[in-house]
Amino acid sequence: MRERIAALPWDSIRASLAERGYAVTPRLLGVAECRELIGLYADASRFRSRVAMGPRRFGEGEYQYFANPLPPLVRELRQHLYPPLARIANDWHAQLGSRERYPRTLGGFLRTCRAAGQTRPTPLLLRYTSGGYNCLHRDRYGAVAFPLQVAFALSNRETDYRGGEFLLVEQRPRAQSRGVAISLERGEAIVFPNGARPVRGARGFHRVHTRHGVSTLHAGERYALGIIFHEAA
Repeated sequence: MRERIAALPWDSIRASLAERGYAVTPRLLGVAECRELIGLYADASRFRSRVAMGPRRFGEGEYQYFANPLPPLVRELRQHLYPPLARIANDWHAQLGSRERYPRTLGGFLRTCRAAGQTRPTPLLLRYTSGGYNCLHRDRYGAVAFPLQVAFALSNRETDYRGGEFLLVEQRPRAQSRGVAISLERGEAIVFPNGARPVRGARGFHRVHTRHGVSTLHAGERYALGIIFHEAA
């Protein structure tokens, strides 16, 4: 997994985040790996909590947060995706005039989370069936938050489900919100902001705030893996 992530087109990912506010990676997970992750969903011992979206008015569907120790594949994805994303996040902070910088390794960042009382793991599996959707939101679980996260499509679009596009909505200063719907193929990932990103304007960089969600499934069943880097309080 280290080699696969290192081989991703990081210059293109960085440029796409700057230009479009998100980046879709080439297929990073194989079919067997996607099926392996989906197969974990029924094993309650692998998770620390399950959330039904409907009663909380989050949408329609459900998701489960992994418990420690994380499955090896999830742990490796989180560990090896973090360093190149931390470099992008640090550039974002510099562009926005912030002195805050993220540690170079996930271990260093998780120590920052623990010092803030955030100790519960946040990678999760999401499951939607026909009629399911996820309302626009941000994944913030405490004072410490990493500004980028990654979502993987584990199901096969058009074969396993229809609809269910990944949604991003940006709130631009002194302008109406802009939305985009992204369709992912099985094994692909989308990298997107979990909060604000810098956008260059006439007077330098300014913050553009982003929320994400999932559009309504018209048929079938859709699974996704979410990689969030900060822990929860």
